[in-house]
Amino acid sequence: MAGADLHRAAAADDADRISALIASGAALDSRDADQRTPLLMATHANAIGAASALIAAGADVNAKDRISDTPFLYAAAEGRLEILRLILATGRANLADTNRYGGTGLIPAAHHGHPEVVRELLRTRIAVDHVNRLGWTALLETIILSDGGPVHQDILRQLIAAGADVNLADGQGVSPLAHARSRGYAEMVRMLEQAGAR
Repeated sequence: MAGADLHRAAAADDADRISALIASGAALDSRDADQRTPLLMATHANAIGAASALIAAGADVNAKDRISDTPFLYAAAEGRLEILRLILATGRANLADTNRYGGTGLIPAAHHGHPEVVRELLRTRIAVDHVNRLGWTALLETIILSDGGPVHQDILRQLIAAGADVNLADGQGVSPLAHARSRGYAEMVRMLEQAGAR
């Protein structure tokens, strides 16, 4: 019962209730029917106060739910910037962890167009050239799954500056430059060529 109460308090961003429940012995990492912890519920809701209370109490930032999301991975993928910063500040985030597509937090952050999240992740030791099950890196997803506009140009610029391999092709051997050209993303083409893409 206390576990369910903690989940509800997390989703409602009720930090005071969370503190009271933890003090009374509620399990920090209790699971709901989908294996989500209270911290993951708070991350889904972008409930910053609740997430802060749970993280400060030692909640597991890497606890996986039924579809392999964790608080860390979800915060990165969905642009929960403040919660991501709280998680990274603990030093406990598993930077090598992957989601159900085999991607690290950096890949969906790039794909979904969260430049500030990308910036935070690139300050860590996260693998910039990790390849997911689709055969794509963060750099490839920035091109393939975007409109080529200013937000994704910003992300591409960051990835290049962080040393991403601009010639690492997808699983079919198609290079980032070829993808950008085929989509008519002139600014991305220019950036890639300037960085040595072939």
